[in-house]
Amino acid sequence: MPRELTVGQVAERAGIAVSALHFYEAKGLIRSHRTAGNQRRYGGDVLRRVAVIRIGQEVGISLAEIGAALESLPEGRTPTARDWTLLSRTWRDKLDRRIRQLEALRDGLDDCIGCGCLSIEHCKLRNPDDRLAKEGAGARRLVVEDMK
Repeated sequence: MPRELTVGQVAERAGIAVSALHFYEAKGLIRSHRTAGNQRRYGGDVLRRVAVIRIGQEVGISLAEIGAALESLPEGRTPTARDWTLLSRTWRDKLDRRIRQLEALRDGLDDCIGCGCLSIEHCKLRNPDDRLAKEGAGARRLVVEDMK
C-alpha cells in the first residue's frame, strides 16, 4: 500500500463517495495534507478511521460522538484492535439503551397493530388529554425509563 493515498483511492478502498471524505474532513473526523499541486493526500490510517466512522454511523452514533472518540487516538497511526475495544466500550451502554428502546417500540407497535384501535381505552400508545406533556417535550410513550 502506498504511504499516501489520493482522495479517489481512499474513496474506492473505503467504498464511499469522495464528497463523504470531504464532509468527514470538514467535520474534523479525518485529516489530509496538500501536495505542492494542491491535491489532497491521506495517510494509510485514514482507511481504518473511515471504517470506524461508518460503523459508528451505522449503529446510530452521532458524528460528534465519533469525533470525540477519534480524538482520543494518536494522529497518524492506524487504530488497533485495542483502540477499537476502547472506542466501542464508550458506545456500549448507549447502544444497549437504544436496543431496549427499539424493543419497546417494536412490542408497542405489535400491540397497536393487533388492536387496530378497536380498544382505545386499553391502547398503550394513547395519550388522552396530553397527560405526557407534564413529563417534558417530545415523544414519551415508548421512552425506556433508564434512558432518562
